[in-house]
Amino acid sequence: MLFNSLIFTVFLPIVFIGYWVIPQRFRNYFLLIASYYFYFTYNPWFLLLLIGTSAFDFWCAKQIQNVPDKKKMYLYLSVLSNIGVLLAFKYSAFLFNTGVEVANSIGGEHYSLMENLIIPAGLSFYTLQSLSYTIDVYRGKYKPDDTLYEFLLYVSFFPHMVAGPVVRYNTLMPQLKAISYFKQIDWGSFATLVIWGYFKKMVIADNLSEVVTKIFDHPQYYNGFEFLLAGAMFVIQVYCDLSGYSDIATGIAKLFNINLSLNWRRPLLSSSLHEFWQRNHISITTWFRDYLYIGLGGNRVSYKRWLLNIFLVFLISGLWHGANFTFVVWGAMHGIMYLIEILVKKKFPSFKAPGLIGWIYLLTFHTISLIAFRANNVADLSYIYRHIFSSELFEFNLYCFNDLSQLIMLFLLVVFLFVKEINEEHAFVNRHPQLYKNFKPIFYMALVIIIFMFGDFNANTFIYFQF
Repeated sequence: MLFNSLIFTVFLPIVFIGYWVIPQRFRNYFLLIASYYFYFTYNPWFLLLLIGTSAFDFWCAKQIQNVPDKKKMYLYLSVLSNIGVLLAFKYSAFLFNTGVEVANSIGGEHYSLMENLIIPAGLSFYTLQSLSYTIDVYRGKYKPDDTLYEFLLYVSFFPHMVAGPVVRYNTLMPQLKAISYFKQIDWGSFATLVIWGYFKKMVIADNLSEVVTKIFDHPQYYNGFEFLLAGAMFVIQVYCDLSGYSDIATGIAKLFNINLSLNWRRPLLSSSLHEFWQRNHISITTWFRDYLYIGLGGNRVSYKRWLLNIFLVFLISGLWHGANFTFVVWGAMHGIMYLIEILVKKKFPSFKAPGLIGWIYLLTFHTISLIAFRANNVADLSYIYRHIFSSELFEFNLYCFNDLSQLIMLFLLVVFLFVKEINEEHAFVNRHPQLYKNFKPIFYMALVIIIFMFGDFNANTFIYFQF
């Protein structure tokens, strides 16, 4: 079930009404059943995997508390089980095919490749959330005093389960246990978040996807300039798709008086890669920082080992996004550039690029690197980069667009997005309370009209569902 599908428009009102009609003591049970049904619609068998992995992590956390002299063993069991599930469903075909290709190239054989398995929806997200629980219990951050059903709901709460944000136990669980009332619902935040999220996904991301997909799926028909343009469009598409999902999820959660973690803070307005990763996909970035980076030793090691830890985090987080060497390339590019910024800052501590120059640098690098993220395979990526870094970059062809009206519409949508983001960043309208009060409802009503006029209602999947 997708947020932008017809069935969800039926599902959500039923869950909302049912949740507030039944007695307080049964609400979380009802919400757990609803969340499992939400996941059941993707693939019934994968629901068993979700329940099984969550329940096993819950048991490991209990054993960490109850058998302290063996707590490291139970932590390893939790970590290995989650990694094992990821390897089995997400990386098995990738690892097998890599081995086959190496064997074929060395021995001249012609072994067949393995087809990719269907990846359970949200696998990469709910394993991170469940795993963070056992790691925090092991670290003594809190005791596993919850019931099984409470923990299962914490992992599977349907708004955020499939594509984030990855919510920490200490922020979500207390809210699930708290007594809340219908009159406490923040209707204003619900409406604005959901409308803006659907606008970003259905109007901006899905319309950009039409052009981006055409270029990346058939690179042989396009030139360097069009590849660079497609990369720039994908920057906007992936941001609107991912942050749009988070906005919708955060807005829907407010119907149940749940506040999810902030996940995006206008990353495309950043002026350095360091600033970008402080603003971009915050819940994932902080997860890798708290559980992988610190686990590797963080900055409590030698200077060279510290730099290596940073690079490894980017490399592993790249592979986390997908079972393809293109994601490794993307992660490595970000790791290298992140380290270059550190070294430049160390060499020239007082240096700070002008804001506009830094912004252009960030968007240029982000565009070039996201081409690796989007390319279908390494061969396509090599082909695209060769054509970008050539004289073709100055051949201003626009054959990728169906007509001039499509180009104009997409350009205006991107301009509109940045105007909205810049206003949020600097609060130009908000400085005038009366103007803001009158303008806000008109703005969001206009967004609803634009969604129905230009939105793509084909229930296109969200990009992170494939991860």
